[in-house]
Amino acid sequence: MRRNRNAKIVTTIGPASRESALLGALFQQGADVFRLNFSHGAHEDHQLSYERIRAMEAKFGRSTCILADIQGPKLRLGTFRDGAVEVEPGDIITLVLDEIEGSKVRVTLPHPEIFAAMQVGGRLLVDDGKVRLRIIEVRDGEADCRVEAGRKLLDRKGVNVPDAVLPLSALTEKDRADLKFALDLGVDWVALSFVQQPSDVIEARRIVGDRAQLMVKMEKPSAIHHLDELVMLADGMMVARGDLGVEMQPEDVPPIQRKIVTACRRVGKPVVVATQMLESMITNPVPTRAESADVARAVYDGADAVMLSAESAAGQYPREAVAMMDRIIRETEQSSHYHQSAAVGDREATGSDAISAAARQVAETVDAKAIVTHTRSGRTAQRASRERPQVPIIMITPEVGIARQHTIVWGLHCVVSPDMPSLDAVFDEGGRIAVDEGFAQKGDQVVLTAGVPFGQVGQTNLLRLLRV
Repeated sequence: MRRNRNAKIVTTIGPASRESALLGALFQQGADVFRLNFSHGAHEDHQLSYERIRAMEAKFGRSTCILADIQGPKLRLGTFRDGAVEVEPGDIITLVLDEIEGSKVRVTLPHPEIFAAMQVGGRLLVDDGKVRLRIIEVRDGEADCRVEAGRKLLDRKGVNVPDAVLPLSALTEKDRADLKFALDLGVDWVALSFVQQPSDVIEARRIVGDRAQLMVKMEKPSAIHHLDELVMLADGMMVARGDLGVEMQPEDVPPIQRKIVTACRRVGKPVVVATQMLESMITNPVPTRAESADVARAVYDGADAVMLSAESAAGQYPREAVAMMDRIIRETEQSSHYHQSAAVGDREATGSDAISAAARQVAETVDAKAIVTHTRSGRTAQRASRERPQVPIIMITPEVGIARQHTIVWGLHCVVSPDMPSLDAVFDEGGRIAVDEGFAQKGDQVVLTAGVPFGQVGQTNLLRLLRV
């Protein structure tokens, strides 16, 4: 099941893709990571998906990553007398904290956190920005707003507050229950929504500990102001362009995407570009040309993975969407215009960084067929990925969980192998796996990295050129 590409595919599982046979087909078409979206579905649905993915993993004998995406706070309007009201730009509507039957002039906004952060002149975006309100007066439990754009307000539609940091945790009671459930299942990554500031990540880390890797979803303008801190606190990042595109101007999203990807590349942490990548394939068997170019742009920028959301979770063509994503990535990476530079930031003064940089150079100089890293923590393989070598990286580890977690990382082909008794055994096993997995043939050269003293975590300090 070797992938002939470096960037990975994250596939969201839902009603359209939960059946065992289809999960297997999605994996064969190219899905590397399976996302369980806790904004939808019951725990029983996610448990069934988890069990089927693990059964498929055992069937194919290839480490598979499962990511639990936690919903985060959802801020919504109340309800209207007739389910909706028509509005016009210039209309004044009063938002009230109390529960009332909504009308064209007054409607409930049952979130004291929003009222606490409201300021005159601030914006409220309703229904993914379809209706834009400007705050013109704030009183105790009430706020008058002028309609700036939009024609209809509907029951329970979401509200975004782009101009303020809300006094609100990124984890609701539902999120805490979902997080405990996901960790008990054994997911490999947890994606944290509604992150506004570093304290949100610190709070989640206390709960997650070392039971899973923690991914921060960048979807709030306030989070962008703390980008470097969040990158350091997280294990990986997601460019969640849906909510980011609601709260920021559309023209701001592409440079922000590039900024986030570059920040992650600088420190060697995986980054996923997500939302509306092949949106039209929810109902069509082929994407638009603009969508294909969008996926390619993320690959050119150096993203570790690109993600399918509703396309695979609820769309009519989940198998075709994964296959199309795979084709776009492969064609992009084979293009003469595609070139991934080495580490974009300063390397750390560590053996791991030095050996990883040397491995890339040696592999390209002697035309080696692969770089093989033996690791317990996965750190060496991640640093090798940061160098963006032009040959595949085979990560060999005795830890099943480490192999699963690193499946999301650019260029890594993760293989679980029993503990080796010696360095010679490691090198023999590395050569054998390179051949068995289809990366090399007998007589080819591979570059192997390991560490002495043998068996100690964080001791990568050895590079060997091996003819298999």
